[in-house]
Amino acid sequence: MPENAETTETTNAGARPAARPGGRNARVRSQILAATTELVARNGVAGLRYEEIAELAGVNKNSVYRNWPDRAELVSDALLQYAEDSAPLHDSGNLRRDLVDFLMVLSERLSSSIGRALWQATIAAPGNTDLDEAVRAAYDQRFATVRRRFESAVEKGEIPPVDSYFLTELLSGPVHLYVNRRRHPFTREVAEKLVDVVLAGIHATTP
Repeated sequence: MPENAETTETTNAGARPAARPGGRNARVRSQILAATTELVARNGVAGLRYEEIAELAGVNKNSVYRNWPDRAELVSDALLQYAEDSAPLHDSGNLRRDLVDFLMVLSERLSSSIGRALWQATIAAPGNTDLDEAVRAAYDQRFATVRRRFESAVEKGEIPPVDSYFLTELLSGPVHLYVNRRRHPFTREVAEKLVDVVLAGIHATTP
């Protein structure tokens, strides 16, 4: 485990460094957050140890403590980064294509070993406030991109005014059912049918 990984991470002893868009500190923080997500998926929050995070991330244990003295904040930041990385949605100018692409990425992430483990960790610890809040924030972060895409589509005249929150839940819910039940694969054809039904409903229910 490298002992010099954190040498430039702080400017004032004991102070939590400000996140920078690049450089060593940003890289170290990203490694720590990725390691935290993996360990939460494996063992849940109760079994989370800073020593194991540091070892998995390949940094000094002090790097973890200095950046995140509060464990709940560390878990929250880790899941937020995971959600942000796992749910890209680009505005290509074609709403249907953008939504289908998003659902496919969402399905892949939920089906991954980490995605499944995080879901199981949440179910196994319903009374864990820290984990519940972190997961809720991560879901909000993940689906915020879809809501913004709906709002952008309304502004451009692609669709009439809609309840973006409701439509996002309507689209994402079936993906969770497909992945968790594992009776049928969630294919691109399924994603296209789902998006087509939602978009057709938007236009059909517009006064």
